[in-house]
Amino acid sequence: MPQITLDQGTVGYQDTGEGGEPVLFLHGYLMGGGLWEPMVERLTPDFRCITPELPLGAHHIPLNRGADLSLPGIARLVADLLIALDLRRVTLVGNDLGTAIAQIVAARHPERIGRLVLTSGECFDNCPAVWFRSLVPAARVPGLLTLAFQALRLRAARRLPFAYGLLTKGALPHDLIDEWTGNFFRDPGVRRDCAEFTRHFGPAALLDAAERLASFDRPTLIAFAREDRIFPYAHGERLATLIPGASLEAVPDSRTWVMRDQPALTARLIREFIHTTPAGAAPAGTTPA
Repeated sequence: MPQITLDQGTVGYQDTGEGGEPVLFLHGYLMGGGLWEPMVERLTPDFRCITPELPLGAHHIPLNRGADLSLPGIARLVADLLIALDLRRVTLVGNDLGTAIAQIVAARHPERIGRLVLTSGECFDNCPAVWFRSLVPAARVPGLLTLAFQALRLRAARRLPFAYGLLTKGALPHDLIDEWTGNFFRDPGVRRDCAEFTRHFGPAALLDAAERLASFDRPTLIAFAREDRIFPYAHGERLATLIPGASLEAVPDSRTWVMRDQPALTARLIREFIHTTPAGAAPAGTTPA
């Protein structure tokens, strides 16, 4: 996996496809960029697809001590990554917690964003979602978050609602989850990063982003799953009303992981959105404020 060093630390990423416009995918909590593989396979013939490993508990390399691991801090890391990779007019795609991060990037660091795609994920005050709110106080007790995640080593336990069970209608990608949990338990620095993020996990930055997105001027696609049991479709409708000119697409027969439950449809929606909507990024040379 290629790596790049930012002020916050070293970030791994996959960079696939040499031609076409750049598309950057953001994953969720205790997940990695490999979650997007079904999408990347379908989109790389047309686009350059970048999937960074965000410091959300399944990353390979811990960040520097003292790095800002709040939601705004991770949004800043994404913005810094765009600069370091010299990416402009990027189509930014989020899912799960990556959707929250994408909103904050778009709201606070829009300079290199050409288009925004928000799939099912945290919005407004649903952050963290109700099934996962107990993780926040657990992270404030040394060692308790690690103890809570021990159950994820058991494949049978992963189907529980407070694990990965509500994220997909299909089979869980156990090989990927083995890798994600392996990274968490293998490195104390990764566990430290995860606990630090989780301790500060809350809706304030996302509510602030929602206010700012009311004046967001880049093309936006909202693609939420109708049957998501964690992130209501109504929140997608609300986002589409909030963001000027946003288009809304309902993804049928899917839960949160639209890239797994409906990869062909979701890839088609993104491809058509990019091909039919001119990017709205600011002139080159700008940097986040």
